[in-house]
Amino acid sequence: MNILIWYKNDLRLHDHPPLQQALTQADQIIPFYCFDPRHFSQTNFGFPKTGSFRGQFLLESLADLRHSLQELGSDLIIRQGKPEEIIPQLVQELAIDSIYFSTEVTSEEKNVQKQLSNNLSQSGVKLESFWSATLYHPDDLPFKISQLPELFTTFRKKVEQNFYIQPPSSPPQKLPQLSKIEPGNLPTLGELGLDSPSFDTRSVLQFKGGERAGLARLNDYLWQKNCLKNYKETRNQMLGADYSSKFSPWLANGCLSPRLIYDQVQKYEAERVKNDSTYWLIFELLWRDYFRFIAAKHGQRIFYLSGLQKIKLPWLEDWDRFDLWREGQTGYPLVDANMRELAKTGFMSNRGRQNVASFLTKNLGINWQMGAEWFESLLIDYDVCSNWCNWNYTAGVGNDARGFRYFNITKQSKDYDPKGDYLRQWLPALQAIPRDKIHEPWKLTKDEQHDYNCRIGVNYPRPIVDFFKSIQHNEKLYNS
Repeated sequence: MNILIWYKNDLRLHDHPPLQQALTQADQIIPFYCFDPRHFSQTNFGFPKTGSFRGQFLLESLADLRHSLQELGSDLIIRQGKPEEIIPQLVQELAIDSIYFSTEVTSEEKNVQKQLSNNLSQSGVKLESFWSATLYHPDDLPFKISQLPELFTTFRKKVEQNFYIQPPSSPPQKLPQLSKIEPGNLPTLGELGLDSPSFDTRSVLQFKGGERAGLARLNDYLWQKNCLKNYKETRNQMLGADYSSKFSPWLANGCLSPRLIYDQVQKYEAERVKNDSTYWLIFELLWRDYFRFIAAKHGQRIFYLSGLQKIKLPWLEDWDRFDLWREGQTGYPLVDANMRELAKTGFMSNRGRQNVASFLTKNLGINWQMGAEWFESLLIDYDVCSNWCNWNYTAGVGNDARGFRYFNITKQSKDYDPKGDYLRQWLPALQAIPRDKIHEPWKLTKDEQHDYNCRIGVNYPRPIVDFFKSIQHNEKLYNS
């Protein structure tokens, strides 16, 4: 029996249900990845759908997967084109009997699968999907996805009362040798229409794609540096490699299985310490699960402007202000520093994401979909479910939203960057400003601006909106 393993966002060998199942049934296993040109086109608002940071991480992940497969006696077949057109060609060429792949829950991916099924309807080839992306398997939830609670807290409490996580499977030790077939070349970034991103030394981490790099980060964070014991206390920081786990890029590309992370946390709790921090890392994985289940339940709704709550608001598409936001030129240092970090590194802390999204939606009143697409283009850890559900939430149109909830940017800046070190790292014009003044540079006197070489409106922008007036204006619109 010849089985094609169609790799997508599951670029690993460990804990890989399609591969594990194929090992019990197949005479021939054909690992396959297809570069879909639609992934390298533009978003609705004209941004590159996959930016350079994401593209580089993907290529590194695929190179690592191919290397691992070759070590086991196999290889990764690579093609460029639409999967629903390429796979039927491989079916004929290699006499494939079945296609195994990881389940996707959002519309673009499901449409490709549906079209592939149509194109193979007369071939007798079996398509079988496997749930691979979450901590909990849907079969182990205490409810069907159609009955998924609309509040995260309700979901969390129910699943924690019925706690069962399937153990992760080990990677195979050997794979069947491939029959003669041209494996195909891994494209360059240039061939994908992308520039090579340069590494910025201010980056929190030099992220490298691939299962090996993901496993190395997991080992480093938990066992070598023993950081997990302090995770809850440090996770809202913004400077350095180890304030948070940074597992998200490898999770988003499927280079790390969440069940493997859970398994390692359990061992850590047994051998090192069990505390609020170890629980909190699993708590964050539960949020990730929840967003994927919500996307599976609600489908296209997570992408609609009115969101999961179907709230119609007069969102603006103010490109002048949007450009100031994405370029880090709003005059609010915490927003500007985070947006510049994102542009230069493809990464931003969770605390930063919440603040910049709040500012775009609650202060500028700009269409939250524009922000979601900008994140999709740049974030190295872009995950369709987490990104779009988080933006639903921050915009106040998500299922777990709390009405017109906003972040007080200046207070957040003082709370989470009290000395201003993060601001100074990304905003050169603020370098000389002392900690008690750096969070509100627009309040500097002319003499202070001269002394600190920070001239408001010259080398650092004036605030583009009055913070509380803009909040009041948009809150009235939200509640009207």
